[in-house]
Parts: sequence; structure tokens; C-alpha cells
Amino acid sequence: MSATTYPFKENAYTLYSYPLCPFAQRAVRAFNIAKVPYVIEEIDLKNKPDWYHLVNPQLKVPALRTPDGTILIESLVISEFVADQFPEAGLLPTDATERAQLRLFIELFGTRVTPFIYKTLTSAEVEDQKKAAETLLEGIKAVSDELEKQWARSSGKGGPYWYGEKFGYAEIITTSFVGLLVTLRHFRGVEVPETEEYAAFNKWKAAFSQHPGFTDVKPEDDVLIEAYKKYAAETKH
Repeated sequence: MSATTYPFKENAYTLYSYPLCPFAQRAVRAFNIAKVPYVIEEIDLKNKPDWYHLVNPQLKVPALRTPDGTILIESLVISEFVADQFPEAGLLPTDATERAQLRLFIELFGTRVTPFIYKTLTSAEVEDQKKAAETLLEGIKAVSDELEKQWARSSGKGGPYWYGEKFGYAEIITTSFVGLLVTLRHFRGVEVPETEEYAAFNKWKAAFSQHPGFTDVKPEDDVLIEAYKKYAAETKH
């Protein structure tokens, strides 16, 4: 491959991805759930190809080349592009209030859950691990509360997904990170309690954990654990 060219499929969507990256999994799920044909160009993040800077100067995944040659980067941007480009898939609501509520849920998850999964995993000090885990569980409780509120709305239809029986945009954006909780159980002994305050979260997780929209993209638990071993700081006692 020349240093001035990069691989892509003509007149098609080419998604540059890595199967173990939870951010890249968002884009894959968006295409899968929208039932839009695409091709994957797998990027080995440990040994990035020389040409990849031509696709994404930040050298991150995912990235997307559209049929007209436009390059898009960032998982949220790509996922929303798929939703907007293919409205017939119904990934995003047309109602402004429903769309705002969905965005607030994604923001809540992204600020109060995702960072503390990594913080719990990467902290070396026992006290820091404990504090991060407590903050994570507080965030998951807030997510659980928000799911309950959504299921009481007409658009939530009682669950078990954000939009009732439909695995949709909320799941596309968040479930990769819920899948990482297996690494916290393995390395830190942290689990979400089976108590009433987490009931909605556990109901949601149990439902999407069986859905092809999740399982077709999620790596096996042992593969995730091995991959995240490098992030798990050695505990200092």
C-alpha cells in the first residue's frame, strides 16, 4: 500500500475499526441495527498501518469513509450520521422532547459510568479503586433511575430497552461499556448488586445481553479480560 493511498471499497461505506475497542463497536452496531451494508477495514491498534493517518490523523478508531469519499471520525459522530442518513431505521426519534431525553441519558452514562469503569480498572491504590468503584455504582444507580423514568413514559413502553421492545440508539451507544464490567469483576471484584435500586439497570442488561445487536459485536469475556489486563494496574497494598 502506497504512503499516499489507503484501502477502501468504491461506492460503499468503509468502516475502519478494531473489534476490541468499545468506541468502534458503537459504529458497527449502528450499521448492523440500521441494516446498512458496509465493509470493515480492521486496524491493528498495536501496529497501525502506515497509511492510516490519511484516514484519521488522530490514529484512533472508528473512522468511516462514505461512498462519496467523505471521512468521518469519532464514534458518536459516525453513529449519529448513520441514524440521520437512514431515518427509515428509526434509530433516533423525530420528536424533539424524546430526542432530548435520549441525549440526556447518553450524557449521563458517558459522564457518570464510562470514565469510572476505566478509573476503577487503572487505579493502583486500594483506596482509589474503592472510591472509583463507589462512584461508578452511584452512576449506575443514576442510570437505573433514568431507565425507570423512561419506561414510565409512553415512548419507553415499560422496557426492557430504552424504547420498549426495540434495541436502539441508547443501546448502540452504551452497551459496549456495560460489557466491560466483566473486567471489573475479574480484576477488582466489583459487581452491580442484585438489589432494588439497581433493578432497572439489571433488567436492561439482562435483556440486551441476549440480543444479537449486542452479542454479534461483543468479544468473548476471556478475550476482553486478556485484552484489558494491560489496563489493570497492579494493586499497591
